[in-house]
Amino acid sequence: MTTRTRRETIVFHQPFRLRGIDRELPAGSYDIVTDEELIEGLSFPVFRRLATLITLPCAPPHQTAIEMVAIDPEAVRNAQDADASASLP
Repeated sequence: MTTRTRRETIVFHQPFRLRGIDRELPAGSYDIVTDEELIEGLSFPVFRRLATLITLPCAPPHQTAIEMVAIDPEAVRNAQDADASASLP
């Protein structure tokens, strides 16, 4: 099975929350990692999402460390939408 990893950086301008994470996260840049696998046997390439992870600073007192937490991509989109509407004048 062929797999690929996609990475993107998203920016939040306001503190935010994500479903499944028990604390408010500070504004800033966050790396999103999505692992996907190729569905074989088709006449064109199609990938299925296996996991989506976000890189977060650890909760106090371990802020210098980072953790990768599995998330729902829909939760990230909702948080980005909320951040964008909160940033409007």
